Amino acid sequence: MTENYDNYISRHIRKAYLRRLVSPIIYLLILIILWILFPLHDILLPQHLDNPGNLAAYSNAHFSYVDANLENLYFTGYTNTSFGQTNGYYYYTMWDGQCIIVLLSPHTCEEGLPEIDSVQIRGRVLKGNAMYDALLDKLSQDLNWTKDGISGKVSGYFISEPAFKLFRSSLLMGIYFATGAYTVIRLLLYILYIYFPIFSPTCRQLGRFGKPSVLLAQAEEELATLPQLATEDMFITEHYFIVLASYGVAVVPIAEIIWIYKYSTLHKILWHHFSISYTLHITANKHLYIQCPKNMKSDIDGIIDYLSEANHDILVGFNEENRLKIKNKTVQTQENTGARE
Repeated sequence: MTENYDNYISRHIRKAYLRRLVSPIIYLLILIILWILFPLHDILLPQHLDNPGNLAAYSNAHFSYVDANLENLYFTGYTNTSFGQTNGYYYYTMWDGQCIIVLLSPHTCEEGLPEIDSVQIRGRVLKGNAMYDALLDKLSQDLNWTKDGISGKVSGYFISEPAFKLFRSSLLMGIYFATGAYTVIRLLLYILYIYFPIFSPTCRQLGRFGKPSVLLAQAEEELATLPQLATEDMFITEHYFIVLASYGVAVVPIAEIIWIYKYSTLHKILWHHFSISYTLHITANKHLYIQCPKNMKSDIDGIIDYLSEANHDILVGFNEENRLKIKNKTVQTQENTGARE
């Protein structure tokens, strides 16, 4: 018995957080795969457009996001519309003797300024599509050029600011890095708890009632020496109620427990009732609440009987009278704490 339960609480905390390492590691691997498969790096840090005269070099699906400084843009008189809404305005500018078409968002061009001296945009280099070809046809008619003639002067690729989808891209990157940072923090905390169980939430909660290291050492010693009562994942020692379950770990001084009761849950599929599980609810001083779900009735009844015998001040059972007593006691404790402060 002594050997089996030696440092049992700390070992269980380590095992619990070793299991929890799996989900953040998997999520980080998914983020890495997404970074490789999708142009997230280019959305975050788009390449600077140094040579607009060779837009084809920037049109790769993974490298089509660009940051561009453009000068002397002139409105073509044509817009890009979808479902009756104007998404962008077509402008042209000359670069090394070649005409470059730029689709600006309504906000950037103030909904169709005739001329723009200079502008810095983030956009995508896209290959001409049917709408772009229609634009060139209209421009060739306006200039009295042939389609082949205008194709020789105008690049077959254009820069689209709306295609960058700045808001959606910013939101995507925000979610990506926020969830990634949260996952890394979780991973580091789990590793910390594995190497130093005293810093785990279980021991921090125990710190409400005294020095965590001292109380944990006492609980470990009592559990290793002679537990008074033991179920599959709940234990009672001389001074502590201990939960060592897959869903969590808790250590509570019996003297601090003020209310215990059980709650039953009926499990069924459609109309067929197939089992009943019981949850032990424990309320302790310093606003500590613990739930021990999916237990057998006999185990919970044994725990409740033993705890109520060990501490006669514990209220047993869920009823309105006990609920009001606990509520009043909590309010009184808060008032006393505020008065001391």
